[in-house]
Parts: sequence; structure tokens; C-alpha cells
Amino acid sequence: MGATVTTTATNGKTWDGGNEPMGASYGKMMMWFFIVSDALTFSGFLAAYGFSRFKFIETWPIADEVFTHFPFLHGVEAPMYYVALMTFILIFSSVTMVLAVDAGHKLQKTKVAVYMLLTIVGGFIFLGSQAWEWKNFIQGSHGAIETKGGSILQFVNKEGERVALADFAAHLPKERIQKEKNLGVWFESGETVPTYSVEEVVEGFKANPDLLIRSEYLNKDKKKTVLTREQSLERLKEAKLVVEGANLKRNEYGHKLFANFFFFITGFHGFHVFSGVMINILIFFNVILGTYEKRRSYEMVEKVGLYWHFVDLVWVFVFTFFYLV
Repeated sequence: MGATVTTTATNGKTWDGGNEPMGASYGKMMMWFFIVSDALTFSGFLAAYGFSRFKFIETWPIADEVFTHFPFLHGVEAPMYYVALMTFILIFSSVTMVLAVDAGHKLQKTKVAVYMLLTIVGGFIFLGSQAWEWKNFIQGSHGAIETKGGSILQFVNKEGERVALADFAAHLPKERIQKEKNLGVWFESGETVPTYSVEEVVEGFKANPDLLIRSEYLNKDKKKTVLTREQSLERLKEAKLVVEGANLKRNEYGHKLFANFFFFITGFHGFHVFSGVMINILIFFNVILGTYEKRRSYEMVEKVGLYWHFVDLVWVFVFTFFYLV
């Protein structure tokens, strides 16, 4: 039985559809594959966050009370203002990236370079803003008490406004030493010693009759429950340690899982933004050197643009889950 040889007139094409399915080059197609896989990863993280939040909804921190800082406005409550500004800057960088891609299609080297530079600057501003947000979240602004059962107790005045530990804690003559390796205390570093001891906070609270305790539990009005003076004094008997700010173990704002998810998800997204900025810098220098001008194609700008738009879109979902919902 003879073999049948079939020939096609596709001029080097792999199949009748050609080497560019749906009109996309190999590079663009691979970028889309990466974006889809990465989108599934972020979806898993955000789904886990959503499940955890609704499981512990009664003790979950309120975003408006956590993210209230704004640069150079010390002592001014500005809930979500800076986060909104960060989001605007990142979205605006997507606009400059679109303009860079459009200029690339028209082979306008100068415009591509300018818009790429603006995109890079926007990325750096966002990263710096995120680092500043992390710093304030870690340091905290008021402080709280953790009970033996793991509950978080915050302090408020009769108007329900948060009161910082520094405003009422007593100063008792007691020396507290931070464990460090160089001191030879068990040859390991201990947890950071808080500014005030439990005794100083309790004594300061007793000396200020206008202070009340607010628990981490939400009431029917979806606000943190404020205890009476008698109830507050009774809860203070369960005080175990002072919590300042947030870390992977403790969180002065409420449930510790909030801090765990915040650090992991926003950090993972921040790594994507940092990677995008580094790639944008490489592409920017190639544009300056005329690499793509010689090729008569700015497809690399378009491919990195796809990644940058994906990073911006992911932030919209992160912003919605952490700050708005």
C-alpha cells in the first residue's frame, strides 16, 4: 500500500489558521497564558480571604478604622483617602501605558519613551505608597489589649472615639528588657517589648473614669460593641499583653487573619508591580536605544502593556475586597 503525501500551499504556516491564531503572535499568546494562570492564583487567594472574612465576620477589622492615615496630616482622620489616591495613580499609569502602545503602533519613538517613563514613575509612586501603608499598619496608631482568650480590647472615650495608649497609660517604675541575641538571653531574640506594660495600661485606665473598652465584636448596627464602665473593668482582669500595630501573630485592629491576608495578598501584588516596573525600565531603555525602531515593531511594549493592565486590574479586586466590601 503506497504512502500518500499531502502538500499544502500555506507558505510555511503550521496549519491553515497560520502561526498566529486569533491574530496573536507567539509572544502575545504566551503572555495571555501567563495572565490567565496568574489570575487563577489571585482568585484563589481572594476566595480564601472571602471565606475567612465571613467565617469571622463578627471580629473582622473595619477598613475605615484601619486605613486612616494620610501623609503630612498627623492626627487627622482620613479614612481610605490615601488608598483611593494610590488606586488612582495606578489606574492612571494604565492610561499612560495605553498611550505608549498606541504611539508604538504609529512608530512614534519619542512619545513611546515619554509615556513609558510616566508609567514607570506611576509604578514607583504606587510601590512607595504601599510601603508607607505597610509601615503605618505595622506600627499601629492607638494600641490595644489582648486577653487570655485572644480577644482584642480597644479603648474609647464616651463619644466612642479611639484613644491611644499614650494618652492615658500610667508610668510605673519597672524595668523591662528586650531579649536579644547579643544579651545571651536563651541565645535568641524575644518578641518586641511594647511601649507600655499591661499594668501601666490597667492603672491608667482606672485613673481615667471617662474611658471605656470597645470589644472587637460587631453589634446589630455593624459597629464595634462598646462596654459599660463596669464591664470594661471586668474585662481588663483578663488582660494578657499589650498589642501595638499588626504582625503575623497579633493585630490591634481585630482578628489576626486580617493582617495575615493583608501582608500576603498586597505583598504578592506589590511583587507583581515591582516586577512590572523593572520590565518597563528594560523596555524603556530599549526604546531609547532604538531597538524597536530598527525592528519597525513595538510589540514588546504591547506585551509588557498586557502584563501592566493585568496588574492594575488585580489591584481593583484587591482594593474592593480589602478596603470597600
